[in-house]
Amino acid sequence: MPSHTPRIEGTHIYDTRSSSRGRALNKMLFSLKEAKNRDRFSSDEAAYCDEYHLNAEQKRAILERNWKAMTDIGASIFYVIKLAAVDRKSVQDLGAAFTGLSTEEFIAALRSGGRKFG
Repeated sequence: MPSHTPRIEGTHIYDTRSSSRGRALNKMLFSLKEAKNRDRFSSDEAAYCDEYHLNAEQKRAILERNWKAMTDIGASIFYVIKLAAVDRKSVQDLGAAFTGLSTEEFIAALRSGGRKFG
């Protein structure tokens, strides 16, 4: 069934297809809410990814901290933020990564009213 969600160029739609595709990835990211799991992840990231049966593309996105790729392959932004917190990254850092700006440029853009659509 086609989505009726309007598309805005440069944005990502998280839908049921994304959710299904990213199930293992989201499960792993969600596990990082617990300190003991963050410690285990930090001690051997690749092995931790393997415990959650991430495929090669998912594992590469995690290990390379390719934030945009994570959402492109089905990660929920709310769970991606859990990994960003492990790296002491802010939501503004992620926004910058998604838009191709530096964090400072992204914050300045937000303060000036952000992007205008239509």
